Amino acid sequence: QVHFVESGGGLVQPGGSLRLSCVCSGFSFSAYDMSWYRQAPGKEREWVALIYSTGETNYADFAKERAIISRDNSKATLYLDIHPVTPDDTAVYYCHVPHKNHWGQGIQVTVSA
Repeated sequence: QVHFVESGGGLVQPGGSLRLSCVCSGFSFSAYDMSWYRQAPGKEREWVALIYSTGETNYADFAKERAIISRDNSKATLYLDIHPVTPDDTAVYYCHVPHKNHWGQGIQVTVSA
């Protein structure tokens, strides 16, 4: 059974750094491309970044200069680092397996002074 444990959210100061983690189980993590999405209040869910099983990465335009998606296959863990964060980064963040269309439960990130 596919299972995700997301962590690293909470309240972050503007200009600070954010690291989200998504520990995955129930599938062969290393073989799958992985994505992060986010959904801000009152907005549709949007794609943030993708990391292929090969390690290559793609980013949404808003994330290209500030975000890094990475993975540790030995730990079956997906990461998202954002710096510097802005209030516009306030959202629920989800890890996602594109080829299985499986979603994490989401983790709240609030950027506020």
